[in-house]
Amino acid sequence: MFFAKFSDRLIDLSHFPREDYQKLFDWSRKGLLECPVCGKPVAIRLSISAAPEFEHSDHSAAAGCLNAYTPQKSDPTNRVAEPSGAFRIPKNRSISDSADQPSAIWKNPSFPGIIAPFTEKSDPLITLFDDITLNQAQAEAVTSNASSTLVLAGAGSGKTRVLTSRAAFLIQERAAAPSSIMLITFTVKAAKEMKERMASLYGLSVQQVNAMVTGTFHGIFYRILTHHDRSRWDSKNLLKEWQREQYVKQAGRDLKLDETDFPYDQALQQIGLWKNTRLSPGEVKPADASEEKNAYLYKKYEEFKEANGQFDFDDMLLQCLHLLENDEAIRTSYQNRFEHILIDEFQDINQVQYEIIQILSAHHQSVFAVGDDDQSIYAFRGSNPAFLLRFTKDFPDAKVIHLASNYRSSHEIVATANKMIERNRERHQKKMDATFANGIKPMFFYPYDEEEEATLIVNDLKDKIRSGRKPHEFAILYRTHTGGRAIFERLSESSIPYSVDQETGSFYERKMVRTPLAYLRLAVNPDDGQAMKDLIFALFLKSHVLQDIKALSILNDCTLLEALLHVQDIKPFQQKKIQDILPYFSKIKAMSPLDALNLIEKKMGLADAIKKRGNEGNKMDKGSDDLQDLKVAAKKFSTVEELIEHADHMTALSSNLKKNGRSQANGVRLMTIHRSKGLEFPYVYVLGAVDGSIPHDFSLESARNGDFTAFEEERRLLYVAMTRAQFELYLSSPQTRRGRKSAPSRFFQAIQ
Repeated sequence: MFFAKFSDRLIDLSHFPREDYQKLFDWSRKGLLECPVCGKPVAIRLSISAAPEFEHSDHSAAAGCLNAYTPQKSDPTNRVAEPSGAFRIPKNRSISDSADQPSAIWKNPSFPGIIAPFTEKSDPLITLFDDITLNQAQAEAVTSNASSTLVLAGAGSGKTRVLTSRAAFLIQERAAAPSSIMLITFTVKAAKEMKERMASLYGLSVQQVNAMVTGTFHGIFYRILTHHDRSRWDSKNLLKEWQREQYVKQAGRDLKLDETDFPYDQALQQIGLWKNTRLSPGEVKPADASEEKNAYLYKKYEEFKEANGQFDFDDMLLQCLHLLENDEAIRTSYQNRFEHILIDEFQDINQVQYEIIQILSAHHQSVFAVGDDDQSIYAFRGSNPAFLLRFTKDFPDAKVIHLASNYRSSHEIVATANKMIERNRERHQKKMDATFANGIKPMFFYPYDEEEEATLIVNDLKDKIRSGRKPHEFAILYRTHTGGRAIFERLSESSIPYSVDQETGSFYERKMVRTPLAYLRLAVNPDDGQAMKDLIFALFLKSHVLQDIKALSILNDCTLLEALLHVQDIKPFQQKKIQDILPYFSKIKAMSPLDALNLIEKKMGLADAIKKRGNEGNKMDKGSDDLQDLKVAAKKFSTVEELIEHADHMTALSSNLKKNGRSQANGVRLMTIHRSKGLEFPYVYVLGAVDGSIPHDFSLESARNGDFTAFEEERRLLYVAMTRAQFELYLSSPQTRRGRKSAPSRFFQAIQ
């Protein structure tokens, strides 16, 4: 059924503005739509798999109403419009009277192109010691006689089983002393799980398992440092995060950097990247003005740290490398001791880690590295798949074994992911083979924007849960935390349990979201002190001016907003700006939130604040992007008060979740793609698969300039997301992103 009535006005879906389907959905949830024939409440059905249409809210048959209804042309001269939310519908007029076509159209879902038929391969299992069963490639890796071995373990190929079996094999079959084995993982959790598996499944005693040197790179090499100089490397000397920030901010004062403006968190990330690539402060060659500032902060940061006898996490690796390089006796001792070095997630290794491994393995040349260059997605931490690609050059006698059987995902998912990732140039040529097929191809669907994307997914979740699936079987993945805003909000309004990364802060607490909201808050409440503090930031006033404003408010018996006019000792251009913008506050209170935000940006100084203080030079995290995301969220609200109330509610909810946590076991999982690495879920939705997001704008720009490094990592990122799914995969490509028309990810071209 494609017709409904709203307040005596006819709605014809075929001519209704495509961008307002979400508004129809919200109206139907409030019971504001009715059948034009029987008068029953109707709802619009928004589904990822079928075109939208109206249906009776009680799910009663609509065929009779559909056959009985013939839309009547209304009098085109009577077009008195009444406001209704974000747009206006002429009274007593059918939308179908208009000759105008919608600004966008509903786009049906699509599926990958030709997928080769599934052929079950003969891959007999081999039983080793203690009834450990492995396939042929896994067994070949576990029992390898080569001095060094590189195991290319694709997604879902059983790499953890191979690593733990290899350690047990060395002890039980090769009589290796447990203390001569170093097993390196990338997380403490992974190390713990591997030790538990070896003790429970492979016949090793607890004493044997504990005798192995097992842990993360940082954990193992920090233990080496403390063993040789406990006082210097005492944990009390480890810099806490707030101390690291304090040091760079102290250095920033030399450059007169504004603490509320300069991105010190990104400066610390840059410092870590330089350290992990063995660039000392004197060796850094800044590429631009931003890096020049960061290089100075790096120099002073190291000086402060050394002067106070302190160290950070990166020093645990870098200083261990220096120790091994500079002390021959210590170096020789460890080279003789560690006869076997086993490394997990080898594709994520950085330069310092790689050089330590080269030193430690120099005597026995026995490195067993497990990784997948197609899953290298941590370049921002200094990780580089080049070390995996050059492994056979640095270890010329190494044997390369490919684990090609994917036990996790269906043939349809594996074949689709293969077709996409094979377009990367810098990779080992390989192809994964699934071990089962279910006939369900990955689905590409095309919501109008981020809000409708969230609605479609929640509706689909409800349908699937009603059919018997469990919430914890689903994962929703997105590029960055801000990309999960809409789905977080929609799930919080539903009865579906969910869990979200507890490190995620509220979207509405981000600086360039709080700032435009401050204008709106002061329009509603001119005495909002916190909002005034955020407004001062946008007006380029010093922070101490807030106290002056509070005092002037009392002296002049006026609101904080009015007190701005009485502020002295500020520059003439600032006084003029205050005089210019103050009259607008009374206007924006009565405007729709979206119109108000546009006015704030263009007429009230927000554009200047974003340009100068919005971190616009950052490749990944721009203030202007936050503003566009806020505008998308604002579209669904009719009044400024509604948006403020919503922002406060979501901020409180996010804070509560972060403080108290939420059941991780029973809910739909929300997380970034990076966080999902190493995990698997029966059903996966991937959000925002459009150019500008995946691949990100900065990688596209680099590719245009001839550097495909970042672009290929973006393709690997999507590959990781796709291969988290076991049975069903849904990829979303909104037709608009951040209020602008968008195109499906160009990575889809290889598979559609």
